[in-house]
Amino acid sequence: MSIPDQKIYPRTSDKSTVYLKPLIKNPSILIGDYTFYNDFKNDPTDFEKNNILYHYPINHDRLIIGKFCSIACGAKFIFTSANHTLNSFSTYPFPIFWEEYETLPVNIVRAWDNKGDIVVGNDVWIGYEAVIMSGVHIGNGAIIGTRAVVTKDVEPYAIVGGVPAKIIRKRFKDDVIKKLQMTSWWDWDIEKIKKKLKFLTTMDIENL
Repeated sequence: MSIPDQKIYPRTSDKSTVYLKPLIKNPSILIGDYTFYNDFKNDPTDFEKNNILYHYPINHDRLIIGKFCSIACGAKFIFTSANHTLNSFSTYPFPIFWEEYETLPVNIVRAWDNKGDIVVGNDVWIGYEAVIMSGVHIGNGAIIGTRAVVTKDVEPYAIVGGVPAKIIRKRFKDDVIKKLQMTSWWDWDIEKIKKKLKFLTTMDIENL
């Protein structure tokens, strides 16, 4: 399944909302079909520059976002190079300024601790100005509250908020979550999704 014609703007005359997949150039950023970003402050087509921060090739870390995700204005993904190492007496990034300290080896990645990929599941809603930190994995169907700072993994279909983000509640009972995970509706053909919309947009799990 893929977006028809890889269009950028899903709504006629709305230039503040974009599908992200056709905009991404960096091979270390993988965005699923129909995942969209809305920005009423800046040009949403600049998502890769404005919202994915400290993402440098030297670390080989990736941003992976699933299908049918909703990303609100100002959400940020903060990668490893924003960190300073905690594995030395000083947090000062001496390796970055190796020209000033010629006796140190030129090993820039020692200036920070590598936390790894950011992985966001499918059908995830990331709220206004939320921040997702490096190494975090967010499960399918989760909701990230406005201005939450997510420093730890989020379970599927959990709602989290706060600084640092903590679980508020689960969206559904465990048996419903299990069934939703098993359906993997985000992987269905788009024609099947259209036929099932009346169930996707309500809570009729049996017919879904």
